[in-house]
Amino acid sequence: MSASKKSETEKAPSSGGKKSTPIKIIVFLLVVAAAVIGYWQFGDALTLDNLASKETALREAKANAPLLVFGIGFLIYVLVTGLSLPGAAVLTIASGWFFGLWQGTLLVSFASTTGATLAFLFSRYLFRDTIQRRFGDRLEKFNTALEKEGPFYLFTLRLIPAVPFFVLNLVMGLTPIRTWTYWWVSQIGMLAGPIVFVYAGASVPSLAVLAERGMGGILSPQLIIAFIILGIFPITVKKIMAKVRSRRETAENLAGN
Repeated sequence: MSASKKSETEKAPSSGGKKSTPIKIIVFLLVVAAAVIGYWQFGDALTLDNLASKETALREAKANAPLLVFGIGFLIYVLVTGLSLPGAAVLTIASGWFFGLWQGTLLVSFASTTGATLAFLFSRYLFRDTIQRRFGDRLEKFNTALEKEGPFYLFTLRLIPAVPFFVLNLVMGLTPIRTWTYWWVSQIGMLAGPIVFVYAGASVPSLAVLAERGMGGILSPQLIIAFIILGIFPITVKKIMAKVRSRRETAENLAGN
């Protein structure tokens, strides 16, 4: 990191200073309030049983105003993922049943990335300056490494199911990774899972059948293969990424020598 960039980084947190603190507190309270209200409103609504009971009405709404329904579905998915509300898995499967494989994948893929990016930006705006100001010296090496390896690091984490997405969104907001980089890496890294779950939903004859039988009652050989591929995919990609990274580091070392 150059001296000029370092000085800019050091000055940035203090530029807003105490003046921005009340605004951040207000924004934080608004986000928390939105999450609580969203959970209260959608906590019981985004279940298979509830959606199955509205199956006919949903079909009619789509037939009358397909673009409007698609837009509302996109907005709901963004809010659910952005505020980390329960029901994302149900929404993903329902999107496949409601919109079909291609439209459902389009909606879920871009809506989930949009929601993740909003959570990332909330975390960055509310907490990053405080964290960097208090632990800037300790985080300097980490920040430098992340600026260089950010896409590889983020992509690898996106492929690990053990890392909850909402935690990753909030933590990455504290880092210096660029918003655009975060968006496109997340878009690619989160694509495999939604495709499989949307495909599962698209293969369902009705939500009533899915609500009654569960996922086990609709498993087909093709769907089982898709889930197996989904399980193997992260391991395969991680190995490929490790080889690419190793070759790049070797090339850089040789160039340095």
